[in-house]
Amino acid sequence: MDGTSKPNTGALAGIRVIDLTRVLGGPYATQILGDHGADVVKVEPPQGDEVRDWGPPFRDGTASYFVGVNRNKRLAALDLAKPEAREALMRLLETADVLIHNFKSGTLEKWGIGYEEVLKARFPKLIYCHITGFGASGPYGGLPGYDAAVQAMAGLMSINGSRQSGPMRMGTPLVDLGMGMNAVIGILLALHDRHRTGLGQAIDITLYDSAVALLHPQGANYLMSGKVPQLIGNAHPNISPYDSFRCGDRHIFLAVGNDRQFRKMCEMMGAPQIADDPRFTDNAKRVANRDALRAELETLFAGRDAARLADELARNGVPAGAVMDIGEVMAHPHTREREMLLEEGEYRGTGIPVKMSRSKPSLRMVPRPFNADGAEVLREAGYSEEEVARLQETGISPRQRRKGGGE
Repeated sequence: MDGTSKPNTGALAGIRVIDLTRVLGGPYATQILGDHGADVVKVEPPQGDEVRDWGPPFRDGTASYFVGVNRNKRLAALDLAKPEAREALMRLLETADVLIHNFKSGTLEKWGIGYEEVLKARFPKLIYCHITGFGASGPYGGLPGYDAAVQAMAGLMSINGSRQSGPMRMGTPLVDLGMGMNAVIGILLALHDRHRTGLGQAIDITLYDSAVALLHPQGANYLMSGKVPQLIGNAHPNISPYDSFRCGDRHIFLAVGNDRQFRKMCEMMGAPQIADDPRFTDNAKRVANRDALRAELETLFAGRDAARLADELARNGVPAGAVMDIGEVMAHPHTREREMLLEEGEYRGTGIPVKMSRSKPSLRMVPRPFNADGAEVLREAGYSEEEVARLQETGISPRQRRKGGGE
């Protein structure tokens, strides 16, 4: 069962995921799996996923932060600190393909259900994905990790911002989101390997590893040159002009990747002499003389309509875009054309970016209330109605959130 009568046409239909993750990286990963057809059973602790409280805005007491990454999941609750809840989890795993969690290293082992000690032998086909901040070993091993702190520790903040602003956190939690994508990649790789070998395996995904892997091209630049990258604002360290420029009404971003695009842009702006200037005739020279080039371009763009100019440039082969706010993006006809806004009743969410020609992803369930599907999930695991009622009454699978506290 998948908790809905809507057809499931996704590529992962038939794959069952037990999701013990909270906050962002793990839930983002399991939402992707659910979007593509997996039967995702999200098992929350009695306190619920803490991001239910990360607002405003709220709707019916649940924050948008939770709503944004928890569609296409059935929701159950178990107090895994109690042995009877852990036994219920083991019964759920009997029909599961994937277990994903982001408890601190050693937590499942402390509870007597570690992968190497128990799960690997009992469920040899199970794919076990463990998400942590830094992994279990090394100087940072076992430390808690949140996106912004890891951005700082892994060097991402050192390359984001300008000399005037100083190091800046990236506006979206790219490390959490990137880690979630890495978890999906790992799970899909393991599913493919299981198809060949018949065996599951453990997957180790960390925020720190994901952050270091995102250090491109600055990481590659440093490893080749030995020079520590510096803050350069919106500019690109290897390409020019690849930066934002003020127009009459807002900023435009130019992403000029080659000499042909640069010359075309100059001609369209009525200034072919800039492309002929010895300081700007190839990319290496433009990078070396980026400040002089900026001064020339700012004069050309002054007073222009950014959206109209960006459209003209892009339609003539010069990558450019007006800087839009999120409201404008959500209302834009291209966003709707690409089905990047999902709506059902009161639910509105960002769309599914991976389009499949045959195995189509879909919105089958909007985000569910706490433990909305717990009884159904327990019955599927073989519990009787009387046993389900007892688990609920004793707090093993609480009907209502227990306010306060996290892991």
